[in-house]
Amino acid sequence: MAQIIVMPKLGLTMTEGTVTRWLKKEGESVAAGEKLYEVETDKLTNTVESPAEGVLLKILVDEMNTVACLTPVGVVGKAGEDISDLIAGAGGGDSPVPPAAPASAGDSAAPVKAASAGERVNASPAARKLAKEKGIDLSRVSPANPGARISIEDVEKYLALSSSPDVKASPLAAKMAAEQGISLADVPAQGRVMSADVKARERQVSAQAREETVPMTPMRKVIAKRMLESKAISPSVSFDISIDMTALKSAREKLAAENIKVSYTDLLVKLTAKALLEFPRLNCSVDGNSIIYKHYVNMGVAVAVEDGLLVPVVRDAHLKGLAEISAEIKSLAKSAREGTLNPDALQGGSFTITNLGMYGIESFSPIINQPEVAILGVNAMSDTVVAIDGEMRIRPVMKLSLTADHRVVDGAVAAQFLSRLKKLLEKPILALV
Repeated sequence: MAQIIVMPKLGLTMTEGTVTRWLKKEGESVAAGEKLYEVETDKLTNTVESPAEGVLLKILVDEMNTVACLTPVGVVGKAGEDISDLIAGAGGGDSPVPPAAPASAGDSAAPVKAASAGERVNASPAARKLAKEKGIDLSRVSPANPGARISIEDVEKYLALSSSPDVKASPLAAKMAAEQGISLADVPAQGRVMSADVKARERQVSAQAREETVPMTPMRKVIAKRMLESKAISPSVSFDISIDMTALKSAREKLAAENIKVSYTDLLVKLTAKALLEFPRLNCSVDGNSIIYKHYVNMGVAVAVEDGLLVPVVRDAHLKGLAEISAEIKSLAKSAREGTLNPDALQGGSFTITNLGMYGIESFSPIINQPEVAILGVNAMSDTVVAIDGEMRIRPVMKLSLTADHRVVDGAVAAQFLSRLKKLLEKPILALV
């Protein structure tokens, strides 16, 4: 029996999702548990598996369309199964294609009228994308069903027909078009296509290739919106401090010798959590004219992913041991990069650490992750000549960059916090006290 596939609710905060890519085409077989389509929600991309075995009978929501959670997006069932009642009962999804009118004897010879020049073309995002890639004017493409929007299948059919030998062209024009990968059907001409017509089309395609307008992904939209909001909400001030990493580097090497492998980020999460409990102004949030102090540390750790940034949260980092923190950060980062992270893992942070040290960055001013009031930037560690007891020594030095919301964090408080964190990092044994 056919089964409706719906937009899943992947977390408590998820309200809608965007179908970014179907991994199966209509008519293709799919196994239960096999990856069926990709969904982008808020700042995450997740792969959705098929709940049933059968054939993808119908795609109800085209790629790059956004729909609410639990909206039907497709149908899986047995090949040839009648699903008309099922689709009608489900509301047909986001943008169902209207059913074709009964065909008369002469219908097959009467093509559907394409949009005229300058007229707004009704086409799916996937169809627009393919048309742009192939340099096709969508106004020349006819939809399969009268009144329906142009689908990717319509564009593919147009491409197949455009290679028809019915197009008349001079031998030189045909040769030039083939060499440049230009379809003769796309070359405007008065009568037979000549070499000058192909050259004009080549110049047009070349000019179009100089610039490309690409809509923001849902993730990029959210990042842009939140960064702009953060700059508008928080009057921020940045502070830099240099840390002698000799002791922490030595501690990390000793742990590695005991087969306990941790990163500098892991160590920073552990020691920063301790410092935050001593300086609650750095670990609060603002609600109107009220300050919400948090007697816990939910540490956000920024993770770079394709086309964006995610900040999964290590909850109650102040209560966890170093090995547990390290394992959790690795797991969260892996899920973020693979697109399997639960959206709820991005919620509830009280402070954020973002590390650009691996890229050689020496100093930067990170933007506060709202509704938090501070964020710590980690820079590159490098061997530096320093004066110790009147002598010049070479020590591994790393700079930390703190951005704080001046509404609640005064400069003196930020400086005291960094001073305390510096002491913990340079003398990590103090974390035991």
